[in-house]
Amino acid sequence: MAQPNVLTLTGYGINCDEETKFAFEQSGAKADIVHINDLIDGHKKLSDYQILAFPGGFSYGDDTGSGNALANRIRNHLWDEVQQFLEGDHLAIGICNGFQVMVNLGILPAVNGNYGDRQVALVHNDSARYLDRWVDLEFQGKSPWVQGVGTISVPIAHGEGRFYTTEDVLQTLNDKGLVAARYVSGDMCDYQELKSNPNGSLEDIAGITDESGRLIGMMPHPERSIKFTHLPNWTLLKEQHKREGKEIPSEGDGLKIFENGVKYFK
Repeated sequence: MAQPNVLTLTGYGINCDEETKFAFEQSGAKADIVHINDLIDGHKKLSDYQILAFPGGFSYGDDTGSGNALANRIRNHLWDEVQQFLEGDHLAIGICNGFQVMVNLGILPAVNGNYGDRQVALVHNDSARYLDRWVDLEFQGKSPWVQGVGTISVPIAHGEGRFYTTEDVLQTLNDKGLVAARYVSGDMCDYQELKSNPNGSLEDIAGITDESGRLIGMMPHPERSIKFTHLPNWTLLKEQHKREGKEIPSEGDGLKIFENGVKYFK
């Protein structure tokens, strides 16, 4: 398959659907924004797509906890279709609120294939404040989403992003290589003079996968870092590149994640 179809889920309060769709299209996919009600009433079929994207935002106002209401709506009306999709040769990605939805649904990390069993949580930041800043991430593991990504800089924007779980599950995540990304101290932290772990996540965990590697969730927003000019210090970097005789890049680090998702089907 040369061009996978991406279903970018939308609904009340989701506000990153357009950016997520655009990132996939820039990576060579065909992407649609589909309202959850259109999936529930059958106007759109999840089976027509190869990639499912849960974008960021504040679904249903996060009134019952971040991502909880949307997760319940999916569980109550679409669970069979979603589970069938995830068990097939498909990909799924959850970003920020989308990551919260995935862990609330229990489709990440789904250790031992236990889809629907909630094993981890994303709780209030240790600062008890909403944070909007840039972070440095180090990607790791064998997931097709993370191949060749390495260490990149991307923004965060969340109030409930602190990764938390039990000691046993944490050990399992490490033993099975399900930690996809960790907060590290890099160029952006040095530039902003901010600590690397923004929210107090256990072991600096910023993203995880399931055991197949086909499902990934992360709190940072790679769709907001797909252009070089998205970087907060791009003008400084531009001058440095010019003076050193280097080519000025056009793409941002975050685009690689979406390109990897598309590459999986090529």
